[in-house]
Amino acid sequence: MTNHFLTRQGKKASLLPPVSLLGGVRGGSCLRFPSWEGLGVGFAFCLLALVTVGCNQQTSSEQVGEVNLYSSRHYDTDDELYDKFTQNTGIKVNVIEGSADELIERIKTEGENSPADVFITVDAGRLWRAEEAEILQPIASSELESAIPENLRSPDGKWFGLSKRTRIMVYNKDKVKPEELSTYEALAEPEWKGRVCVRSSGNIYNQSLVAAMIEQDGLEETEKWAKGFVGNFARPPEGNDVGQIKAVAAGICEVALVNHYYVARLLQSDKPETQEMISKVGVFFPNQEADGTHVNISGGGVVATAPNQEGAVQFLEYLATPEAQEVFANANNEIAAVIGVEPNPTVAEFGEFQESEINVAALGKNNPEAVKLMDRVGWK
Repeated sequence: MTNHFLTRQGKKASLLPPVSLLGGVRGGSCLRFPSWEGLGVGFAFCLLALVTVGCNQQTSSEQVGEVNLYSSRHYDTDDELYDKFTQNTGIKVNVIEGSADELIERIKTEGENSPADVFITVDAGRLWRAEEAEILQPIASSELESAIPENLRSPDGKWFGLSKRTRIMVYNKDKVKPEELSTYEALAEPEWKGRVCVRSSGNIYNQSLVAAMIEQDGLEETEKWAKGFVGNFARPPEGNDVGQIKAVAAGICEVALVNHYYVARLLQSDKPETQEMISKVGVFFPNQEADGTHVNISGGGVVATAPNQEGAVQFLEYLATPEAQEVFANANNEIAAVIGVEPNPTVAEFGEFQESEINVAALGKNNPEAVKLMDRVGWK
């Protein structure tokens, strides 16, 4: 089946097939003119000046006028950010939306003629895939390097985290006391047999958690943990993160691993049935006395063949400003990557917590081993 991508310019939207996207050839050449023989010298120089200006205007428009963003994020508040960036810089943002894997393949297929300037996605594992696919280039930006903590960016400077998400525990308040909970590792202990819910091993969030544990604890210890963890499942893995929360509330299981912002979304719901459900669930940040709660990111980089490299870097620098961070992170109940930007009130209610300081690049580096490990222990 042919994939299609949503292209948005301002408020207009249209579906376009892959590869052919924005028409024309990047860095197009000037028009060819007939011989100047018989033309007056003065007219010839005027004509030359006009042609030169035309070529320069084309280059200027390409470098300054627009940034083409390939993004797997789909939030209306992002559009407000892009509009503000345009107001501040005069650079228009064209958005092409799709899944991360689709967009990576699209950029590879388009090759040197790709119009993509910036690639944004969720999960460090996917950003690593983009880096390994050689579709990103190193970014030289003192603004990004000073704003984004070192553990939230590529060691080679090819992508930067722009918001954080944590993999937390949710528990049934009637069946579990918070003091019974401690670490991810403890969920492999015999006392949790038949009490745990989780998504499938195909989910990138779970793969990244296991990849982080490999980095922290080593492959052998992580595999021992995973065997015990799988043995404690209350049911075969199914559903999404919200499905795990609902299962905990319903008593199907007593504890589950989910990204924190799913809980925040449910808390913000105006539906009485949702409020009743989420009131039965508590939030716990694991590993507070150890290495800290697992952290992942949303982030972005400049495409290796970007027509507008300068504009692309400007765009990412803008997303790392405190003003933009409040919107970029808080709109999805994430946590700002920039230190000092306060979370929204719902997330703030969860309380302060210690984060893991592992460089999130390890989530991608260790992903292949994590996937094989999960398969070996029978994590479906």
